[in-house]
Amino acid sequence: MRVKSVRQLKNLKNKTIFLRVDFNVPLKNGRVQDDYRLVAGLETIKFLLAKKCCLIIATHLGEPKGKFTVAYSVKPVAARLKTLLGQPVKFLSATVGAKVQAAVKRMKPGEIVMLENLRFQSAEYDNDADFAQELAALADIYVNDAFAVCHREQASVAAIKKYLPSYAGLLLEKEVKALQKIQQPKKPLVVIMGGAKISTKAPLIAKLYARASHILIGGALANNFFKFQNKEIGRSLYDQDSAIYLKQFFKNKKLAAKIILPEDVIVQTKKGKAELRAPENVGREEYIYDIGPATISWYASYIKAANTLVWNGPLGKFETAGFKQGTLSIARLVAARSSGPAYGVVGGGETVEALQLTKMAEYVDWVSTAGGAMLTYLGGGKMPGLSKIINN
Repeated sequence: MRVKSVRQLKNLKNKTIFLRVDFNVPLKNGRVQDDYRLVAGLETIKFLLAKKCCLIIATHLGEPKGKFTVAYSVKPVAARLKTLLGQPVKFLSATVGAKVQAAVKRMKPGEIVMLENLRFQSAEYDNDADFAQELAALADIYVNDAFAVCHREQASVAAIKKYLPSYAGLLLEKEVKALQKIQQPKKPLVVIMGGAKISTKAPLIAKLYARASHILIGGALANNFFKFQNKEIGRSLYDQDSAIYLKQFFKNKKLAAKIILPEDVIVQTKKGKAELRAPENVGREEYIYDIGPATISWYASYIKAANTLVWNGPLGKFETAGFKQGTLSIARLVAARSSGPAYGVVGGGETVEALQLTKMAEYVDWVSTAGGAMLTYLGGGKMPGLSKIINN
């Protein structure tokens, strides 16, 4: 694998760089609530500033669906970035147009401007060539540091590369190299898969099945397997169309050997109490919200034996106090096994959030800023954002 890295560029002085980042962070009352993604992107920003270039930073925020929405303005993101960098970040209230062009022309080496939310433009979603050309006309070089959206065929991720020399940012480069180790893992490889949507997880399970020693299933994802086995899941969350994805993992209703399902679960009863159940004993009015202690112990035995670990998706409703133990226990186990005995990769917004609650994220070899993109990449799906930047 060869990466066209921004490191390879020799003379960036006085050049204008269009830097596509993923600063899609939670906001509350006009303030950034979690700046993890901003901090992760600082290395590339500081690298470029040290080269004395003019820096245009562009990101999306949320899903405004092509319309201006105050709640999705990236102005608070620019303000937080200014604090993190300790230098001015000029916010522009548009993405293209005469005012943006004029502001960029006035820039001096070492200065930063940040464009308004790219997704306020429907042309961004449409991968529109004209919009991509307008963005490209602002700069001399394009740098993609937004691995988390590289599975999206959108103007600032895909089409723009037709009009500018294109390179990977330092974070994107690290993301790809970290995930490449999963493609050629040191065995045993143990995959922990949670979350909800089987449609996004099934391709990855299928792709990694041959390489993995075991795939441990939890969260609402496990409910789909239970449902397919005609087990009662009560009112628990599951995908109604899951059967079409699950058939490949069963032969005459017998589960594929490497796929491991919970042997006990924590449910919320009709009266709102948390109680332990075997999967076959869940009541019709109950909700499965966590894996049980026997499952935690069983999964721990696989994790402790692994030389490579991949975790994507929480194992339960960890945001609720009574149902967080399964997810947090797995998080601690993955962190404890990583950075030495095993090579550990964790990805996905909620998964990273759970890991951070343990205060052990620093022990994991690679904590990915991506969720869907990580699944797509490892599952062998299309990654438009990596074309012309990554050569396999």
